[in-house]
Amino acid sequence: MHITLYTRSSAFDELAQEWRDLMGRSLTAPVFMTVDYQKIWWRHFGEGQLCIIAVREPKNNTLVGLAPLFLIDRELHFVGCVDVSDYLDILVDRNYAAQAYQAIFDYLAEMDDVWDRGFFCSLSEKSDTPRVLMELAQAKGWQAQRKLDDVCPIITLPAGWEDYLAGINKKQRHEIRRKLRKAEADARWYVIDSPATLTAEAIETFIDLHRKSNTEKEEFWTETMRNFFRALVNRFAELGWLKLYFVEVNGEPASALLCFDYRNEILVYNSGFDMARYGHLSVGNIIVSYSIQHAIELGRARYDFLRGDEVYKFRFGAVAEDVLGVIISR
Repeated sequence: MHITLYTRSSAFDELAQEWRDLMGRSLTAPVFMTVDYQKIWWRHFGEGQLCIIAVREPKNNTLVGLAPLFLIDRELHFVGCVDVSDYLDILVDRNYAAQAYQAIFDYLAEMDDVWDRGFFCSLSEKSDTPRVLMELAQAKGWQAQRKLDDVCPIITLPAGWEDYLAGINKKQRHEIRRKLRKAEADARWYVIDSPATLTAEAIETFIDLHRKSNTEKEEFWTETMRNFFRALVNRFAELGWLKLYFVEVNGEPASALLCFDYRNEILVYNSGFDMARYGHLSVGNIIVSYSIQHAIELGRARYDFLRGDEVYKFRFGAVAEDVLGVIISR
């Protein structure tokens, strides 16, 4: 295998087409590992030394492995780790997985003069990477620890809305129907999913609703975070991956869900509610219900609430999937 190390931010553009091709062949390919997301994250949050390790099959020079990392204070991290990236991974071609993993790890072993610890966060329980990292580290005599980072509650979507309702708790089913009937009089929902319908005002309305959800979220919205969200939402709209849901009550914004529509899944990235004015109307439950219904209408296979074990997610019938981290010490 042939290894190339990229250390400049221009690598995201240089690798873009190969990166996208590899996503189609990779064992796991979460939206947070797309070159578009990674480039935006690095632009706004990147620090330290970028270290993108690219593995190519020597016969045809095809990219078969990619580990987007950065180095800071002698520690290695995934690009994207951790706060706003729910799933991260090493990208490996399914036909060259073992060779690509080994090549990346052997290269990391050669970098013994620059790092002491590696923090590999946000790995799905369905990924082979946690197991492989543990095995490869232990084979080299390094210490390796796997830990639970969080959970992502997931709904496996049926063919129809009534099928979905039939599969959840009877009390919750009754509550969803009651709240949707009550909302019909004064509330309306809509979704923004293209550059033609996305406006700067819509993004700012979402941010405002998120800030109103609770006082802790006020501190979340630094200028850097605002700029990151603006860039991400606009880019994902261009790519057709955006689903920005709103519920209005009497013409005023009451709740919002920022979702990604990617590879047959709807992923709930963030939410916002005007609890002071509309909390009594359960506008949070209403917008989640509408978005699940819409996901089913679109024929999506899964509805992923992303990280966090909030009780309301499980009331909608979600089942937790683990998100793991691996810590390696040399």
